[in-house]
Amino acid sequence: MAHKKGQGSTKNGRDSNPKYRGVKLYEGELAQPGAIILRQVGTPFRPGFQVRRAKDDSLYAVGEGKVVFHGRTVHVDPTDPKTPKPFYLRPKTAAAK
Repeated sequence: MAHKKGQGSTKNGRDSNPKYRGVKLYEGELAQPGAIILRQVGTPFRPGFQVRRAKDDSLYAVGEGKVVFHGRTVHVDPTDPKTPKPFYLRPKTAAAK
């Protein structure tokens, strides 16, 4: 018999480091080229106009402009008026009667 109490062991005591995922630039904020807009695992959000997907599925801006979320698609609306925009980023005009 042991004359000292055993130490025992535990199956707990491990934790992983934080990954800091989520939205980094919200709608309406100004994005510079190369700025990370969103960190994610997989592709819950998809890249749109002037946005690209990185190797780790992060979304980053290609051009300068304001961040716009359309459902699960992220766009960058250019601040330069000379930059051509797709029709879905142009302001809506009043409909003719």
